[in-house]
Amino acid sequence: MRIQAMIKRILLEMVRDKRTLALMFLAPLLILTLMYFLFQSNTQQNVTLGIRNVEPSITRELKGKHIKLKKIKSKQSAIGLIRQRNYAGVLEQKDQKLKLTLQNSDQSKSAILRQTLQQAQIKLKFKAADTALRRQRQVIKQQQQVIKEFAQLTKQTEGSVVVKSKNQSLKTFDNYSVRTHYLYGSSHSTYFDTLLPIMIGFVVFFFVFLISGIALLRERTTGTLMRVLATPIKRAEIITGYLAGYGLFAVVQTCLIVGYSLLVFKIQIIGSLGLVFLINLCLAFVALALGLFISTFAQSEFQMVQFIPVVVIPQIFFSGIIPIAQMPNWLQPVAKIMPLYYGADAMSGVITRGSGWNSVGMQISVLIIFAILFLLLNSITLRRFRQV
Repeated sequence: MRIQAMIKRILLEMVRDKRTLALMFLAPLLILTLMYFLFQSNTQQNVTLGIRNVEPSITRELKGKHIKLKKIKSKQSAIGLIRQRNYAGVLEQKDQKLKLTLQNSDQSKSAILRQTLQQAQIKLKFKAADTALRRQRQVIKQQQQVIKEFAQLTKQTEGSVVVKSKNQSLKTFDNYSVRTHYLYGSSHSTYFDTLLPIMIGFVVFFFVFLISGIALLRERTTGTLMRVLATPIKRAEIITGYLAGYGLFAVVQTCLIVGYSLLVFKIQIIGSLGLVFLINLCLAFVALALGLFISTFAQSEFQMVQFIPVVVIPQIFFSGIIPIAQMPNWLQPVAKIMPLYYGADAMSGVITRGSGWNSVGMQISVLIIFAILFLLLNSITLRRFRQV
C-alpha cells in the first residue's frame, strides 16, 4: 500500500507538471529528429585543391566528385594562395617531384587530399605497369617472329644473316615522389586538434549556462529574489550584479580551461592568445545571459536541467563539429541563430589559422549582440516577479 501511495504521488506530480511531461517526451524526439536530418546526408566534404604545372595525366586521376581543382597561373607562393583563396591545399610539380602544401586547419580535408593523391599515384602506377606489360608482349611477339624468319633464312642461305630487330625501349612508369608541407600544424596533427577549439567554447558555454541558470532559480525558489525586488533596486541593477558576480567566475573558468588546454593538450595557438580569451569571455557572457533568461521559465532545478536538450545540445550540432556545408540547405540557416556557431568559428579561426581581429571581429560583435538581447529579454521577464 505504501509503495502504491508513492507511485500514485509521483504519477500525480508528473501529470500535473505539464512542462516536465512535454520536455520529457518531446525533447528526445526533437533531438532525434535533428540528428536524423544532420546525419542522413551521405554527402562528403568538398575540398578545393589548387594545381600548378601538374601533368594532365595526374590531373585526370585527381578529379573526383568531392574535389574541386583550380588551375593556378599566378607565381604567388602556395602558402600565400592558401591564405588568400582559402584552398585546402596546393599541388605543384617540378619534373617528377610533387609538392603538396596543405592548409591543415581541418584534418578531414587534409585526409581527403592525401588519400586522393595516394589513389592517383596508385592508379598511375597500375596504368604504367599495364602499358609496360602490353609492350613486353609486343616485343616477345616480335622476337618470336624474328626467330622464325631466321630459321627460314638459315635453311636457304649459309652466309651470315643480319637480323634487324625493332628495338623498342621500355619506358619506365612514372614514379612521382611527393613531399607534403603543412601551413598549420604538422603531420602529427589529429582530428582532436580540429575539435579542441570548438570543445573549449562549448565547455565554457555549457557550464556557465547551467550554473548561472540554476543559481538565479535558487534565488527565486528560496524567496531571496522576491525580497530583493521588494526594495527600490532596479531590475537592470539586479541583472548587472548577477552578470558581474558570475562573470568573475566565468573569467576564472575561462583562464583555467585555456591554460589547461595549453599545458596538458599542448594546443598550438597560432593567433593571438588575447583574442582566445576575449572570444571565450564573450561566449561565457552570452551563456550567462541566456542561463539567467531561461531560468525565469523554470520552476525547479529539475525543470532547468530539462532545458539543456532543447537549448544547449542543438548548439553543439551547429558549432562546426559537423561542417555546415554538409547539412541540408534548409537546415544551414539555423546555424546563424546559434551563439556557439559564432564562438566556435572564431575560436577555430584564431587557434588553427591565426585569424586576427579583422577576421573574427564580426563573430565577436554578434556574440555581444546576443548577450545584450538576452539581457533585455531577461529584464522584461523579471517584471512578473516584482510584486510591489
